[in-house]
Amino acid sequence: MVKVQDPTDELVAGRYRLLEIVHREEGRVGWHGQDLEFRRPVALTRTRLPGHPRERAGHRTATRVLRESERMELVCPGKVATVVDVIEDNDFLWTVTERPAGAPLSELLAGGPLNYFRAARIGLGLLDVLSAAHRHGQTHGDLSPGQVHVDEQGDITVSGFGMMGETSSARVTAPSYASPEQARGESTGPAADLWALGAIMYAMVEGRPPFKDRGRLDATLRAVQRLPIRSPQNAGALSPAIGGLLRRDPHERVPEPVVREALTRILRQDDDEDATPTATLPRFRDTSSVPWPAKRTGSGRRFGRPVLVGGALATTVVCFAVLTAAGGLPDGETSATGAAPSPTATATGTGDPSSAPSVSPSASPTETDTAPQATQPTPTPTSPAPSSPVAEKPTPAFSTYNAPEGFSIDLPKGFKPLRTDEADDLSYRVTLGASGDPRTLTVTYSTRLGPDPVEIWADLEPSLRADSEGGYERVGEIRAVTQRGYEGADMEWLSVSEGVRERTLGRGFLIGDGRGFSLRWTTPADDWDDDANQEALDVFLKTFREPSD
Repeated sequence: MVKVQDPTDELVAGRYRLLEIVHREEGRVGWHGQDLEFRRPVALTRTRLPGHPRERAGHRTATRVLRESERMELVCPGKVATVVDVIEDNDFLWTVTERPAGAPLSELLAGGPLNYFRAARIGLGLLDVLSAAHRHGQTHGDLSPGQVHVDEQGDITVSGFGMMGETSSARVTAPSYASPEQARGESTGPAADLWALGAIMYAMVEGRPPFKDRGRLDATLRAVQRLPIRSPQNAGALSPAIGGLLRRDPHERVPEPVVREALTRILRQDDDEDATPTATLPRFRDTSSVPWPAKRTGSGRRFGRPVLVGGALATTVVCFAVLTAAGGLPDGETSATGAAPSPTATATGTGDPSSAPSVSPSASPTETDTAPQATQPTPTPTSPAPSSPVAEKPTPAFSTYNAPEGFSIDLPKGFKPLRTDEADDLSYRVTLGASGDPRTLTVTYSTRLGPDPVEIWADLEPSLRADSEGGYERVGEIRAVTQRGYEGADMEWLSVSEGVRERTLGRGFLIGDGRGFSLRWTTPADDWDDDANQEALDVFLKTFREPSD
């Protein structure tokens, strides 16, 4: 290996001429180049070194790049870029490879999103390489669109093996594609490669990664750790696979065989973009930023074949429901690694309390670098806060419920909490109902919400549509309202759950500092106009009192 003094010189190591930049991302720049010694085209990539002790970082990484690339050539001949030289340069490493056929995926994405069928084909080729590496005990750990070359036939070549290894350093290149555990500085393993695969497929169909580059490495990694993921809008049948891969708990990511089956089935659809995943794919759902166990598994939902491979993925098809987005309940699911669920602005009603939970995707209208600090809700007396109007006595058919979380509300006789879920950032969701009663009320408190309640509902709507069994329909417009002086919004919609058509009114409102509540009242659609149901809704909206700070 040769030392070079200035990585911007026209010649690298006195041998490789830089011709043109073909991709650029945080911590990494790639060029087309010419090997003057052997008069052949090459590709050169300058990569920031991982954060090992400075005096040994370059040597260790360079040695690993050479060793792992040689192994991968044997494991995946023709699918991994052949490394011909590795050059140390202070805080950077130059990797010289034979020039791969085609163009970097990052260059293709600069022209706009790809259709989900083409994205599935590229994703399956990438999965083939990753699976082969994992079977032989190797991980990539640094995967991004700049590391994937695609030729005219759609075949891929992958570069970059060996840069990260199983280091515990935070990822230093392309942080928008880092997994949450990498962003936390934990060891890199195969699950991080699966996250990167999901993030790359997300970028292919959406034209941007799940987390945009924020200009500073730490800011982008912080967003990966904390923020919810907007559900992909253009993924079509690819959406469940993407959601299954973008699970914050690495133990809960969809395993490679399940992803392979999903992508293969998409490719067998003869590019039928109208096909739906429920008819052709294993039944795992988009749960990338969905925090809360919810509703029910739905015995009427059919599984073409089992989708669980081992107990670690049990929650892949166990369902979670989303409330609102816009910063959502803390981003991600409750996990063994301590990742907090993603905050949201509205709640999902639940049905029969004896039923198992089901999954729903979530959306986020905005991303912020940091989350406002939430005030711990404290129990409140039966009477409202001093600034509130004097509380009215409950009607005979209702009684006041004082929640341990601090809010109070008048509920129909027999209603009680069916389930309560809490998150590390003090967000919570309480689902209320009665045994044998199909109606539910869900109260959600969130600590990181966007500033516009109407926009929150608008961004949540695609996930509501995805969660319905083909019967979603919004009723009227999203309406700006006030809830006891707080800025809020109402949205009403029809949906189908287990063959039953339901109608829901959701009211979300902000109480300041990024915090807010939502109330979601769900009944069978045929019973929506019943006097008892309309009275209950009216009582809920009039009597709900948030905790006093």
